[in-house]
Formats: sequence, C-alpha cells, structure tokens
Amino acid sequence: MEAAEPEIEVIPDITEPRLWRKNGWIAKVVKNEEDDGWAVEMTRVGDAEPALVGPWTMGRDKKNPKPLDIHAFNTLVKTVRDVMQRHENHLYNQLHKTLSYTRADGQRIRANLDIQPDEDDPYAVLTCMIETTEELLKKDRVPPGFRLTAETVEKFLA
Repeated sequence: MEAAEPEIEVIPDITEPRLWRKNGWIAKVVKNEEDDGWAVEMTRVGDAEPALVGPWTMGRDKKNPKPLDIHAFNTLVKTVRDVMQRHENHLYNQLHKTLSYTRADGQRIRANLDIQPDEDDPYAVLTCMIETTEELLKKDRVPPGFRLTAETVEKFLA
C-alpha cells in the first residue's frame, strides 16, 4: 500500500487594483494615515508585518490610488528585496568583524570576531589564524563588546 503524498496548498495569485499576491509577496494599497494620500505595503507571504511601506501614486481623479499592475508590482518586489538585502548585510557587518595586521616579525595575522546576540547570554567567538596558511592559532569565547585591535588580539593570543 502506497503512502499518500501530503497535499501542498496552492495559494492562487491575486491581481486586484489594490491587492496583488504573487511570487511569495503581497502588495496592498492602503490609505496613508499621515496625510490624504495612499501608501503601499509589501509583505512576504506568511509574515505578520510588512517588510516595506512607501508612498503610492494618486490616480487621475486625484482622490483614489493608481491601480497596481504587473510593472509596479515587479518594481515593488525588487525594491523590497534590495531593502531586505541591505538590512541583512548591515546586520551581518555589525555581528562579524575581521582584522588583519602584520606582526613585528612580518607574520600576517587575521582575527575574526563573530558576535552571538543571544538575549540571555550574548557572547562573541574570536578566531585567530596565520593569514597566509590559515593555521589556527587560537579560538575562544570573548565578551560581545570585545574591541578588535592588533593590541587586544595579541593579548588574547599571549
């Protein structure tokens, strides 16, 4: 007896003048609470909050919003993906730092500091290696506020 394959829910696309759902994204034109205009919210399907909210163009009657179309939707999807990518890159750069320096004997050292932003017990992991051979010199936990400088790395290695 063959096992039944689980049913995969197919969510149909929506292409209405003020609501589009397609390719994992929802674009919704809403009244801008701050003024008389309109705004568009871009939400990833399954997320509770919009990833991006921005102004939306008025229609020809200057009262109602311009209807969404495929070109506007695709532009909004590209914009929200770019914004999310920049946000992820910024977060990564805050949590991962690298320092390379040359010791007095000419040896190149690379130190990587990876911060783990745990709510209960934040910490960082400092990894030091010889840059040319990637030979591990030392790897250990350090405080999340560890200042990554050649001097502090040398103390860590000592």
